[in-house]
Amino acid sequence: MTETAHQVATAAGTMPSVADLERMYWVMVTTTLADSRAQQEAKAGKLQAAFYPVRGMEAVCAALGAVLEPRDRLVSTYRNLGDVVAKGVPLKSIVAELYGRVDGVSKGKGGPMHLQDDEVGMTATTGVVGSGLPIAAGLGIAAQLDGDGKVVAVTFGDGATSIGAYHEGMNMAALWQLPVLFICQNNRWAEHTPLADYTAAPEFAQRAASYGMTARKVDGFDPIASWRALSEAVQAIRSGGGPVFLEFETYRLTGHTGTADYSYVPKDELARAMTRDPAPNFRTWLIDQGLVAAERLDAIEQEAESAVAEAFAFGAARPQPDVDQLHEDVFADKKLVLDLL
Repeated sequence: MTETAHQVATAAGTMPSVADLERMYWVMVTTTLADSRAQQEAKAGKLQAAFYPVRGMEAVCAALGAVLEPRDRLVSTYRNLGDVVAKGVPLKSIVAELYGRVDGVSKGKGGPMHLQDDEVGMTATTGVVGSGLPIAAGLGIAAQLDGDGKVVAVTFGDGATSIGAYHEGMNMAALWQLPVLFICQNNRWAEHTPLADYTAAPEFAQRAASYGMTARKVDGFDPIASWRALSEAVQAIRSGGGPVFLEFETYRLTGHTGTADYSYVPKDELARAMTRDPAPNFRTWLIDQGLVAAERLDAIEQEAESAVAEAFAFGAARPQPDVDQLHEDVFADKKLVLDLL
């Protein structure tokens, strides 16, 4: 947390409610704990699927969950744990999907890369880098045609800015003034490649502005600065202002996958980033500002610990999908298609 962000937010009268602050802290702690547990399970060979840690991005995820409504749609990436927790997908269903079990949110057939829950507006997560942007543009067209005031948010890493689909989605959204919120979770690493080695133009917000949309850079380690920027963006989009691009500067605090080597990361960079670990810093700030008592935060942490333990016990104990379900949910039901026509 930065004092400057707090002063600006307070002066503008834009601070989350106490309930939202507590919910944000719960999301951050739950994500951190579940992320750590998933990495442990993957290293032990119990989680037999690639898991992509989200450590370092918890503040952005929590702030996004606080500003989006259940009706708003979210498209995420394979590095999605914080996003799906923040959007309200039940934790047991998330973890069961990580294990590939029948009670997973995608019936155990999507795994960590493919989680979807229409009940809370979690429309899709995708394993193809950059592919979420054109999906979000399509959902934006639907929302615009429906005129229902929905906002479509799409999250992606900095590496996705080098993908062709990224540019196509951005251009379409700007041209047609679609209600899409583009959220670049800039953790400074495209898998194993540092930012400076894959782009000569690292100012993503500047590049986004060139498409003809509002764009700004935000401190992604600061949950209040993140909440404020997201709140303003969602309000502008819902009011018909067209798409908004937000670049959240953060740092990936773990390897690319849950089992990946991380020795290539400069130790001094990682050490500096770790001093801004989102959840512990947010706890300190909440107490120092007198917004939430330490005892209440202790209780939230205990709730998160219990929820994570129960979710992993549940997920690991559930059965895998039967072979006879292999072709279910793959092809559209002919009768359903005819009914829609």
